[in-house]
Amino acid sequence: MIFTILILTLLWVFQYFFLQNYYQSAKKRDMTLAAARLSASADSDDFYSAIKETAFKNAMNVKIVDEMGNELYNVNNMGSFSLLAQDKFGMKQFELIGKLEETDKATYSEIMSNSDFKVKEIVLITGLSEGDDGGKRYLIIEASIEPLDSTTKIIREQLFYISIILFELAFIVTIIISRRLSKPITELTETAKQFGAGDYEISFTASGYAEVEELSNVLEDAKDEIKKVSDLRKELIANVSHDLRTPLTMVKAYAEMIRDLSGDNPEKREEHLKVIIDESDRLSNLVNDLLAISRMESGNIELNKSEFSVVQKLADCMTRYTLLIEQEGYDIQYIPDEDRIVCADMEKIDQVIYNFINNAINYTGDEKVIRLVQKNKHGCVRIEVTDNGQGISKELLPKVFDRYYRGEKYKRDVVGTGLGLSICKEILKKHDFAFGVTSTEGVGSTFWFEMPTVNEKKHSKRLPKEKPERKVQEQKEQNTDQPKEK
Repeated sequence: MIFTILILTLLWVFQYFFLQNYYQSAKKRDMTLAAARLSASADSDDFYSAIKETAFKNAMNVKIVDEMGNELYNVNNMGSFSLLAQDKFGMKQFELIGKLEETDKATYSEIMSNSDFKVKEIVLITGLSEGDDGGKRYLIIEASIEPLDSTTKIIREQLFYISIILFELAFIVTIIISRRLSKPITELTETAKQFGAGDYEISFTASGYAEVEELSNVLEDAKDEIKKVSDLRKELIANVSHDLRTPLTMVKAYAEMIRDLSGDNPEKREEHLKVIIDESDRLSNLVNDLLAISRMESGNIELNKSEFSVVQKLADCMTRYTLLIEQEGYDIQYIPDEDRIVCADMEKIDQVIYNFINNAINYTGDEKVIRLVQKNKHGCVRIEVTDNGQGISKELLPKVFDRYYRGEKYKRDVVGTGLGLSICKEILKKHDFAFGVTSTEGVGSTFWFEMPTVNEKKHSKRLPKEKPERKVQEQKEQNTDQPKEK
C-alpha cells in the first residue's frame, strides 16, 4: 500500500508541477532534431520537399532567410498564429540572426508570446550552407506551444480515476498476498504448538511460497529426528532398567540365601558368593560402558595414537579366546595377510576388535564358526569379523550400531551390556575410520572397519619377523579348515 501511494504521489507531482516544462522541453528537442535533419539535406534535391513535409507533420512555420532577414522560402503551416508571418519587414528575423551569431552555437532558440491569441511560441534558428549567389542562408523554425489547460484537465481527471482504481487493486492484492503468506505460517505455528506439547503424530504440510514449503520440510525432518531421539530415550530407559533390575535382583536373592540357607555350608556359600560377584561385575561393566559412550558422544575423549603391527595386535587378541575355544567348542580362527603398520589408539582399537568378536559369539549359529580376517587393500587394512548366525535383514542393518538396539528374533546366549557396537561406532568415528556391516539372512553377518596404513618403506625394518614354525602351523590350520570353510 505504501508503494502504491508513493507511485501515485509521484504521478500527481509530475502532472501538476512538471508537465508544462516537460512539454516545452520535448517540443524544443523535436524542433532541434528537425533543424539538424533539414540542415544536413540543404544541398540535396529533396531539400524543399523535406521542408514541406516537416512543416505539415509538426504544424510548424519553416523559413529560409538571407543574412539581412529577407525571406527566401517559406512554408507556413501555422496560419495566423505565426508571429513571424506578421513580421512584414523581417526585423524579428534579422534580430534572431544577430543573436545566433553572438552565441557561436549551431542553433539559437527562444520563447515568444503572442498577445493576440494568448499563446506562446518557440522560435529556433540555425545556419545553412551558402546559396547560389554566395550569401549566407539561415533556417528558422517556428512552432506554437498550444494551451495545455484543457489537456491538463483531462489528464488530471483520468489520473484521479486511475488513482482510485490502483488504490483499490493494491488493497485487494495486499489482502490476497498477506493471506497467502500468513495462512501457511499460521498453520505451521499451530502445528508447532501441538508438536511442542508432545504430539509426535502431527505432520508439517504447509504449502504456498517455496520458502514456506522448505520451512515445512525442515520442521518435518526435525520432528522425525526428535521423535527418534524420544523413542530411543524410552528404549534406553527401559533397557537400562531391565539390565539393572536383573543383576540387582540376583544379588539380593543370593545374599538372602547366604543369610538364611547356605551360611554354614562352605560349598553353597562359595557358589552363591560367586553369583553375587558375577552379577556385581556385570553391573560394573554396564555402568562403565554407559560412562564410556557418554564421554565419547560428548567429545570428551582423547586418542593416544601410536604405530603398531596389525598381525601382532590381532594375534594377541586371539589368545584371549583360547579357553572359550577349548571349553565351549567355538571355532574361532584368525586369517592373516601380510603385516602392515597402522597408526591409531591401540587400546581403543583393541576394544573394537573384542566387541566385534564378542558380538559374533553372541549371535553365531549352532556350528559356532567365527573368522577374524585381515585383508590388505591399497593404502589401508580391512579387518572383518564374520559369524554363521541367522543374519540381519536389510531393514534392520542401519540400526545395529544404535545404542541398546536388539532385533526381536535374535536371542543372546552370552549376556552383554548392549552397548558394545555403539561404543565401536563412536571409537571408529573418532578415528575417522570407515566401518560397517554386511549380512545375509540365514548365512551370517560380517562387521568390518578399515585402518589407513603408514609409510611401509619407512617401517619395513620394524615389522616383526615371524618364526618359520608359526607360519607352518598357521598354514596347516588353514589347510585343515578349508573343507569346513567351503
